[in-house]
Amino acid sequence: METMNKEPLKPGKKLNKAELVISQALRIGVLLSAAIILLGLVIFLSGHGSGYPAESYPTTLKDIIAGTLQLKSFAIISTGLILLIFTPIMRVGASIVAFLLEKDWLYAGISSAVFLILVGSFFFGK
Repeated sequence: METMNKEPLKPGKKLNKAELVISQALRIGVLLSAAIILLGLVIFLSGHGSGYPAESYPTTLKDIIAGTLQLKSFAIISTGLILLIFTPIMRVGASIVAFLLEKDWLYAGISSAVFLILVGSFFFGK
């Protein structure tokens, strides 16, 4: 009977596992956002329109969430787009964790700066 190799993960193996988890999360994020956008498009094209009066669209996160819960097509599409925007931001956040596990302080710091810029631009950009 063969014995299983139970040696602890080496730092490089930890990073490879983290990269696999990150790539799967990116794939899931993109597919989920595409499915949500497609749902909104189907509702829009099925004759329900945007769900809003003419020339009116949800512009705040609160309005988008409320419209999504009411199954308004433009709000659903906006929700999918927001998820699509957050997917690479989540990837940068996961990279920070991976670099910290590797004790690579330089890249953890650079990734943290990039993360703060991305999040800041989302909340403070026009």
